[in-house]
Amino acid sequence: MTSPEPISRTAPPLAGRAIASQRWSDLTFLHWRVDPAIVAPLLPPGVRPDEHDGATWVGLIPFLLDQATLFGSPPVPYVGAFVEVNVRLYGVDDSGRRGVVFRSLEASRLAAVLAARAVFGLPYQWARTSLTHEGDVIRYCSRRHGGGPASRVTARPGERMEADPLADFLTARWGMFTSRGGRTRFLPNEHEPWPVHRAELLELDDELVAAAGLPGVTDRAPDSVLFSPGVVTRFGGPGRGPVGGRD
Repeated sequence: MTSPEPISRTAPPLAGRAIASQRWSDLTFLHWRVDPAIVAPLLPPGVRPDEHDGATWVGLIPFLLDQATLFGSPPVPYVGAFVEVNVRLYGVDDSGRRGVVFRSLEASRLAAVLAARAVFGLPYQWARTSLTHEGDVIRYCSRRHGGGPASRVTARPGERMEADPLADFLTARWGMFTSRGGRTRFLPNEHEPWPVHRAELLELDDELVAAAGLPGVTDRAPDSVLFSPGVVTRFGGPGRGPVGGRD
């Protein structure tokens, strides 16, 4: 078992041509410390909890996604622009690759939900989502169709931060682990280093983290609240070999 790769604010270049790209804007990162033993059963085969300061971390991240492309297409209008709210965990495989594991992703475009499920195997959910600016405050809302779980976050971005080990651990992630047909894959991504700001959480009423298998987490205040104006992200094809599951 290889030790985790060092955290770096600079992404390693993609090995081949980008298969998709997206712009992410107005992101608020809410994170809670969690016992790794609680998170381990929620990760795909071949992935273990990644840890910082003796804990693993659970993230709730709302933001605006737009300018989405797929397989070299021009930006897709309407379908490729929506507010997303995701619940994510942090894992590392036996090769030492660090990545994100998405437990759920809310989006308001049904076609995008279906495409992301089919192409990337991601657990997107169709929801009514919104992002509004009220002066220096940003409000995000999400309600899954069919009366499913909802989330409401209100935050105020603050001053720009210098490099910070915890912020880097939570944001400098250059891939995601996905599971399809009993096999786990690593999908790399790259973008410019995150511009990260401190942020103040003004309101949180969330059911998504509990619905993702982590009840009680959002009953307490987050251990980290960050904001970023955003980046443009490019995604590569599956990384070298499966990390777990059936051959």
